[in-house]
Amino acid sequence: MRRSLPRLGLSPALLVNVVLALAVAGAATWAYTSFASAEAAETGGGSSRTVPVTQGTVTATVSASGTVQSASTASASFETSGTVTEIHVQVGDKVTKGQVLAKVDDKAAQRQLDAAEANLDAAQAALDRAEEADSDTSEAEAQVDQAELDVSEAEDGVAGTTLKAPMAGTVTAVSGTVGSSASGSGSSDGGSGPGGGSSGGSDSDSSSSGFIQIEDLTRLEVSASVAEADATKLKTGQAGTVTWNALPGAEAAAKLAAVDPNATSENNVVTYGVTFTLDELPDGVRAGQSVEVSVTVGQADNVVYVNSAALTSVGNRHTVTVLEGGQQVVRAVEIGLEGDSSTEIKSGLTVGEQVVINMPTTSSNQGPFPGGGFPGGGFPGGGGAPGGGARPGGGR
Repeated sequence: MRRSLPRLGLSPALLVNVVLALAVAGAATWAYTSFASAEAAETGGGSSRTVPVTQGTVTATVSASGTVQSASTASASFETSGTVTEIHVQVGDKVTKGQVLAKVDDKAAQRQLDAAEANLDAAQAALDRAEEADSDTSEAEAQVDQAELDVSEAEDGVAGTTLKAPMAGTVTAVSGTVGSSASGSGSSDGGSGPGGGSSGGSDSDSSSSGFIQIEDLTRLEVSASVAEADATKLKTGQAGTVTWNALPGAEAAAKLAAVDPNATSENNVVTYGVTFTLDELPDGVRAGQSVEVSVTVGQADNVVYVNSAALTSVGNRHTVTVLEGGQQVVRAVEIGLEGDSSTEIKSGLTVGEQVVINMPTTSSNQGPFPGGGFPGGGFPGGGGAPGGGARPGGGR
C-alpha cells in the first residue's frame, strides 16, 4: 500500500517568488563581496606612506592677517562750541599744518572777550586810584590779575572758533556740515599753542574722533593680531614680509615696531595686537586694505629633519616609526627647532632613512552601494523578496 507524501500547500506563485528571492540574494552577495574586497584592498594600501630623512634648512614663522593704516593721524575738534559757519575742506583734500579748516559763529565768544576787556580796564583803573591815594592796593592788584586771566581765556575762546590743521596730511573724514552744531573740546591736545586754534587729537590715535580727521597717507603701517602662543615668539625689530590680498604679486618688507602689552580676549580667544612699519609701498597700496604678514621667528641651517607629521609626541618624549628591512620599528628621537612643516632631528635618525607617516582613514558602515548596503537598504525594491512580500499583493 503506497503512502502519499503530505502536501506542503505551496502554490506555484509562491514557489516562483522564493526562487526569484534566492537568485537575487545570491547575486547581491556576490556583488557585495566583490566591492567590499576591492574597497578593503584600496583602503589598506593607502593607510600610510614613507618619507626620507633629509638635511637642509628648517624655518619657523608666525603669520597673521592685518590691515594697512596710517602711521600718523590727528583728530581736529573745535575748542569753542557754536554753529558751524564755514567748512573749507572736504574728504581727500591735502592740508598743511596750521591751515584753516572750518569756523563756528564767534559772536558769543567775541562778546565775552569784550566784557572781559572792559572788566580789565575797570580793575586797572581801580588799582591806579588806590596807588594815587597811597592806600592798600592788594585787593585791587588781585582784581587786575583775575581780569587779565579772564581776558586770556576769552581770547582763547575767540581763537577756538577757528579750526586749524594740527598736522599735514589728507582729510579722511568731516563729521559736520554748515549750519550744524559743533561741541567744543575746551582744551588743545597735540595742536598749536594758545590762540592758534585747537586740535583735539594726537599722532597715532585712530580711535579718537573729532570734527575733521586727518591722516598722513604717505606713512603707512600694518596693524594685526596674533595668538598668545605666537606673541611670545615676537620681538620688536624682527623682519617680516607683507602680501596684499587685493594686489596679486605685491610684496613688501616690514619691521615689527610694537607688540601690545595688554591682550584682547574675544570668545575665549586671547590675542595681542602688533604693528609693523613699511619702508616701501607697492603701487596701488591704500589705507584700509587687508594683508597677510609673516615673520621668521626661527631658522636652523644644514640640519637633519623630517616631516613633522612623522613625529609622535607625548610630553617631552618624541618617537618616529622607521622602516627597517621592510618592518616598521618605533624609535625615540631628540628634536630641535619645530618648523612650519618640518622638525629638526638632533639625534636618533640619519639622512636617507625612511620614516612612516600614517595617513588618516575614514570608517564607514556603508556598503558598496550608495546609501549603505544594497540599493534601497536591502534587496532591490527596498524590502525582502520582490514586491515587498511573500507573493504579489503581500499575502500568502
